[in-house]
Amino acid sequence: MKGDTIAAIASAMTNSGIGIVRISGQESLSIIDQIYQSKNGNKKLSQVNSHTIHYGYICDQGKVIDEVMVLIMRAPNSYTTEDTVEIDCHGGSLVMKRILETVIKYGARPAEAGEFTKRAFLNGRIDLSQAESVMDLIQAKNDISLESSIYQLQGNLKKKVNKIRKELIHEIAFIESALDDPEHITLDGYNLKLNDIIKNLTFELNELLRLSENGELLKEGINTVIIGKPNAGKSSLLNLLAGRERAIVTEVEGTTRDVLQEQINLNGIILNLIDTAGIRETDDIVEKIGVDKAKKYLLDADLIIYMVDSSTTLDKNDHEILDLLRNRKVIILLNKCDLQQLTSEMEVKKAFIQEEDLDFNHRQEHLESDQEISSIKEFPIISFSAKEQIGVEKLQTLIQEMFFAGEIEANEEIFLINVRQKAALESAWNSLSLVKRSIEDQMPEDFYSIDLMSAYEELGTITGETVGEDLVNEIFSKFCMGK
Repeated sequence: MKGDTIAAIASAMTNSGIGIVRISGQESLSIIDQIYQSKNGNKKLSQVNSHTIHYGYICDQGKVIDEVMVLIMRAPNSYTTEDTVEIDCHGGSLVMKRILETVIKYGARPAEAGEFTKRAFLNGRIDLSQAESVMDLIQAKNDISLESSIYQLQGNLKKKVNKIRKELIHEIAFIESALDDPEHITLDGYNLKLNDIIKNLTFELNELLRLSENGELLKEGINTVIIGKPNAGKSSLLNLLAGRERAIVTEVEGTTRDVLQEQINLNGIILNLIDTAGIRETDDIVEKIGVDKAKKYLLDADLIIYMVDSSTTLDKNDHEILDLLRNRKVIILLNKCDLQQLTSEMEVKKAFIQEEDLDFNHRQEHLESDQEISSIKEFPIISFSAKEQIGVEKLQTLIQEMFFAGEIEANEEIFLINVRQKAALESAWNSLSLVKRSIEDQMPEDFYSIDLMSAYEELGTITGETVGEDLVNEIFSKFCMGK
């Protein structure tokens, strides 16, 4: 790798004010000397100080390609820790392409996707969790994800993981030393001490996993399915939250027959909104397919928003929908509250109650008051009007309370942990659980070290210390070109 010099366009391949062509590797300065021409024609960039920028021209055999500014960064003080050159040129697609072709002509090769960051990782400048946070930073969809990615880029997850690994390797070394030299190192009473250590480490892993759940929702968004009967206002809600006419809205029932998807930012909360066909009994083949799709998406949703047309009474279709919502995270919107209401919050709650929710002596038919119904079970229900934009702030607050305990702030305790990292944390947790079980079963001490080492290695895959070449290549292949 160190013998290769790579180059790529590091800015978007669209016409813009500025374009960037990046070069990294031991031949970077030699290449730029061959194609750069200063204003007075006598400057060699291989001889200038690091972290300086120079005005001039990129030329190929004396022919000027573009007027540029060239930034020189000498090893090891660069992103890749190698000699690095960045050419700031005019942002035309053709201009950037011509400059890149010229750089390649004089000795560089085209960089692979993510290869600059991959070199930063392989050269030890950043660990794998920091490298992955680079892509999170680029793909951030709200301010909180952006700031949390920066915290992780600064090494917050790395510090947490390395602290746990340091404690694990200490205990592994102690056990191995005691087994090799039992005359001088005793393991008497060690199982009790190790049990306390495992409890603390398990707690720390649990905290990382818990905090990562908020990070995952902030990063990927909350998969939110809007359901209800036809003409309940589902598409109107989608349009309201999206801020544009995303779905067709008419007075005709069953206008929406397929699934519509839209991603929105609701004051820092990313909602992956899915508008579905109205759920009702129908003989229409096309509409029935839409209803079946709505039920399918409902099963995979993080959050369900059930739109109830409060200007009409509940019917058997509503009861069918309510049955689908049991034991799910759901917000019920009593839509069209600006009209005369025929369905109240209490009537929805009554319809939602199952007989098994009630004490034997308090069957639904014997409930004496609305207060008694409210005391049995609380449901998040909001009076709402998509047309008049009533209840939007309450909806936002309720989502915050349901998913983030009412607080959404970027801080060092939110980790944008990806699927790979989460799986490693869970595997490490499982390994520590096996250690705890071995202690309880009074197994020999060498059993402890096997599972302790397994946890140590699993955590090492997060930082990249115990990760294979194939996985590294797969991770960086997902990066954008030039990064």
